[in-house]
Amino acid sequence: MKTYRIASIPGDGIGIEVVAAGLCVLEALVERDGGFRLDVETFDWGSERYKRTGALMPEDGADQLRDFDAIFFGAVGAPDVPDHLTLWGLRLAICQPLDQYANVRPTRILPGIESPLRGVGPGDLDWVIVRENSEGEYAGQGGRSHRGLPGEVATEVSIFTRTGVERIMRHAFTLAQSRPRKLLTVVTKSNAQRYGMVMWDEIAREVSADFPDVTWDKMLVDAMTVRMTLNPSSLDTIVATNLHADILSDLAAALAGSIGIAPTANLNPERRTPSMFEPIHGSAFDITGKGIANPVATFWSASMLLQHIGEPDAARRLMDAIETVTANPDLHTPDLGGTATTDRVTEAVIAAIRGRND
Repeated sequence: MKTYRIASIPGDGIGIEVVAAGLCVLEALVERDGGFRLDVETFDWGSERYKRTGALMPEDGADQLRDFDAIFFGAVGAPDVPDHLTLWGLRLAICQPLDQYANVRPTRILPGIESPLRGVGPGDLDWVIVRENSEGEYAGQGGRSHRGLPGEVATEVSIFTRTGVERIMRHAFTLAQSRPRKLLTVVTKSNAQRYGMVMWDEIAREVSADFPDVTWDKMLVDAMTVRMTLNPSSLDTIVATNLHADILSDLAAALAGSIGIAPTANLNPERRTPSMFEPIHGSAFDITGKGIANPVATFWSASMLLQHIGEPDAARRLMDAIETVTANPDLHTPDLGGTATTDRVTEAVIAAIRGRND
């Protein structure tokens, strides 16, 4: 029997609640399928650790994760710790050393969930957003000088390398090629950003020659928000920079019904290091402890984790269970307009996995 080592990092806020729910669902899948096991080790990294020790994770934290098959992550961020400290101290401190350069965010309207877009149903919005996850606007290059003076300067330098852009572009074209529509949209801002973004455009054109069966076009990021809202069915696979895709994927989640259902995979496609799977909704301290966090994004992320480690049957079973539950409005959490609790949704998904209707 195959055993997979999973590193669980609940983090902060509702991340702790939804990861606990996700682990319960994963355990139910293990019991139901019986063909594999999960050896889960939990790490208490996050804002509470920062308050105790001055660091969100140990200096060798990323190295501690290298021997795992996958990482199951919750959220990071706390009201009393600056956001840039939590992001750079934990999530990016894992993604960058482990070279998880492809952030993949599927978005579609699940059964029973309504899009805020008038007349748009499940068949009209089915996207995968590929976000460059290692450089660009989040490369960490820049600084501040003359602090507190009238001439204070702050710089945030976007770094684009041919290697980084080409590898994410190839990943996006390959993903588009694997989907039925074989359609890719490349998002840049090359009318105003005439160096890095023009290079994106040029490399997209070069890589496209290796994928003659993929139809592709390009959009400026501002125009892309309009297209996503007014013509969602014209899109399928989307690739963009770290910052642009970060913003567009939140818009995509809202258009699909709620950020509470949106999953993410931080991939090292070559599998030289473990990949990390997480909901995109953040720590949401405004609802922490109320028991109403939507666990669907975490469950969907868990399905992506299972697919990645080589358990496609379990991954499909979990997605089937998720869709069975979302189809029932009585099982919608408040972000979807319902009154269901985290525990109730979790119990319903587990029942669906086990083939029960209770």
